[in-house]
Amino acid sequence: MEKDMETTYSAFEAKTHFSELLGMAGKGKQIVITKHGQPVARLVPYEKDDRADIRAAIERMKNFAKEGKPLGMSIRAARDYGRR
Repeated sequence: MEKDMETTYSAFEAKTHFSELLGMAGKGKQIVITKHGQPVARLVPYEKDDRADIRAAIERMKNFAKEGKPLGMSIRAARDYGRR
């Protein structure tokens, strides 16, 4: 059953074709695994944790401020502004 890049497999099928399903997930497809017809798990593409990117951006902002270029607001204020 396909639904927006999502495919459903029974637990038995998933076990039998696991390597193939990993390849599909690696290409962006989501796989729902069912047991007795009920969804129990989802195999999804891996997404990189972007915390390192966030830390690097904060460091660039700090360095920018150290060079005497005002940010217009504190890092904390900028962070909180993005959460509104």
